[in-house]
Amino acid sequence: MKIGLVTFYHIHHYGAMLQACATERAVEALGGECEIVDYYVNQNNALFRAPTGLGSAAADAHTALHYGALKARYDRFEAFSRQYLKRSSHRYESASELAGAALPYDVILSGSDQIWNPKIFPDGKFDPVFFGAFSQKRKIAYAPSFGIPSVPEGMEDELRGYLDAFSHISVRERQGQTIVEQVMGKTVPVVLDPTLLLDRNAWSAIASPPAEKGGYILCYCISKPGPLVPYIRRLAEETGLPVVQLCGIRQRVHPKARCVLDAGPAEFLGWFRGASYVCTNSFHGTVFSVQFQKPFFTAVAPSELAAPESSRTFSLLSRLGLENRVVGKGDTAGVDDAICWSEVERRLEHARRDSVEYLRHALADEPLEEPAAEEPAAEEPAEGSSLPRLASHLHCTGCGACASGCPKDAITMERDKEGFLYPVIHSDLCVRCGHCTAVCPALRERPERPLPAAFAAWNRAEDIRKDSTSGGVFSLLAGYVLECGGVVFGAAMDGHQHLRHVACFRKEELWRLRGAKYVQSDLGDCYREVKHWLESRMVLFSGTPCQVDGLYHYLGTRPENLVTCDLVCHGVPSPGVWEDMVRSIEHRKGKTVQAVRFRNKVTGWKDSHFTVVYTDGSVDSAPLFATEYGHAFGRALFLRPSCYRCAYTSVSRVGDFTLGDFWGLRPDELPDQQEKGVSLLLVNTAHGSHLFDQLPLAKEKFPLERAIAGNPRLASPIAQPADRSAFFASYALEPFEQVRKRFFALRPLPVRAAAKLLSPEVKEKLRKKIR
Repeated sequence: MKIGLVTFYHIHHYGAMLQACATERAVEALGGECEIVDYYVNQNNALFRAPTGLGSAAADAHTALHYGALKARYDRFEAFSRQYLKRSSHRYESASELAGAALPYDVILSGSDQIWNPKIFPDGKFDPVFFGAFSQKRKIAYAPSFGIPSVPEGMEDELRGYLDAFSHISVRERQGQTIVEQVMGKTVPVVLDPTLLLDRNAWSAIASPPAEKGGYILCYCISKPGPLVPYIRRLAEETGLPVVQLCGIRQRVHPKARCVLDAGPAEFLGWFRGASYVCTNSFHGTVFSVQFQKPFFTAVAPSELAAPESSRTFSLLSRLGLENRVVGKGDTAGVDDAICWSEVERRLEHARRDSVEYLRHALADEPLEEPAAEEPAAEEPAEGSSLPRLASHLHCTGCGACASGCPKDAITMERDKEGFLYPVIHSDLCVRCGHCTAVCPALRERPERPLPAAFAAWNRAEDIRKDSTSGGVFSLLAGYVLECGGVVFGAAMDGHQHLRHVACFRKEELWRLRGAKYVQSDLGDCYREVKHWLESRMVLFSGTPCQVDGLYHYLGTRPENLVTCDLVCHGVPSPGVWEDMVRSIEHRKGKTVQAVRFRNKVTGWKDSHFTVVYTDGSVDSAPLFATEYGHAFGRALFLRPSCYRCAYTSVSRVGDFTLGDFWGLRPDELPDQQEKGVSLLLVNTAHGSHLFDQLPLAKEKFPLERAIAGNPRLASPIAQPADRSAFFASYALEPFEQVRKRFFALRPLPVRAAAKLLSPEVKEKLRKKIR
């Protein structure tokens, strides 16, 4: 059987050439005769490019400076291609030329790489060649990638037509699996990248030995190293090994890095085989770190951290139980943490066997009974495994319903490397009852609720309103509950500036709960206390929407004597980062912080100040977003991972009430109230509506659309900033003072002035444009 392989192979890119080589060898190992259909597709390997601007001019200048090494690299790629790739004798330059040719193939194989990504072709459309549309022969697909989160609008029918012509389809990532399922209505297997079909011995036979003698830290980056930098620096400091940088990006990743510009594919393999450690942000750099069993750290793009289901790196590493080698996350391994290579090899062999079986059945035109099985990710045990399933690290909100509800106290909430609390199951105490899985809000679909009524509201008591962040509505609601003999739960700072949920029984204590606190609160045993007091009195619980939802799931019901108030939440910052910031302030000031007001209305509601009071009676105060902490918070630098995909950013609210600031009021709307602060109040339930009628509020009803316009978090989650992973990578390894200076620096004054003048609606539109 002769197979014609359509794939990317010509460009001088290590991954492209090695995956083409691997696909040919895998097919031949199964008895097929495979050659690449030599189809040229806009792949220019020239050392000097046509000028397009300053960037290309700088690249050409660098090439001229290092011409000898880069020419050697070029020649080595060409030699590798001639030696290891079998290609058709004729080069084809169009689909029509292929359609008219007498091709000798029995099967057309669409190979790996992003051959099904329309965005990489000049016209932004699918290239029919890579779907085998030029031939009437049988078509199969092994591990192609779409490289996009979804099919562009209007292209679904075209894609369906191409895919219908295949007898067997597999894909490289879970996102590709989702796309095929949406377009065709059937599930296809996720298989390994072809470079993983060969074992390390096969690759070692091809590798050329590196020039560096002895151990070294290999860095292979195809984009800015970002979050890898502190890992490279720490490994170099702790091991004393030299840093070798393989040609990818042209900027140095370490001041003392030896830059290797002349490596071809065989030399690339040799450098990985000889490394002591690897730091990379390349998928194939990650692959060959695994193949040669090297301790490695890998970085992924911010978009991949925000949506790991679309990431080929996450897809592979979750399958192998190596997700903790991705840097810039709360569960990233320490630089000294060993990898259990025997377990990785077991998982890899399992996945390799499934992938080879798929390819065997596809070549023989035999049905595959079920998609290739993926082993479950380590942090999400599957049903029937030793421990119950909890929400993934990316989706867990830290509500603690699982820990509070555990009948054996087998779950504790412990801080990760980002400073957030996550549940940890203690296997020696766990009886596998599954209650934690049952009460986890993140594992359940949220029902849609009726649209709320929206009000601008404020407290008529001027002293309480002045002491509140916006309009002082929470104090009225809390006061009503206390007057009814109830108890109020909310977030308050303790003497160490650690934010905890506490109970208040008297109005005189409510000052502790007033005001915004831009840090995630520690719920501790709060849910259990709420349950205890509900047996005898009314309870008001105030918190973020995920905390309110966690309480309801823990209770398993919505008691009549429970009143809940959720907040319009920008996202919850790391308690660890906040407490380090407090210690930094104390160290720099040489005195102890007694109290903090995140939004102090000393100069009015719209110009809230971040105010720090010290034990000696002195005070520091400045506009919130003109402070380091406020600036970093405002750009969402250190929010919990779940905040960037928050399930509660809608007007389908979980609490009886929703409170926030009524941003976006025009100057002629409530002009006498705006300097004092105006609350946004959403009344979400019939229970809330009944209580609302009892409150002596000053209020004015507004269309719900106005509330959403001024508070974008009622419509969508905040975007994850591009440097979040770099920040937390540095935070995990470097002194906080060093991290603070690098990441919390204030923007130039003109930029801050513009930000102050722009409305929230305009800022959100600008963010969308920038994204």
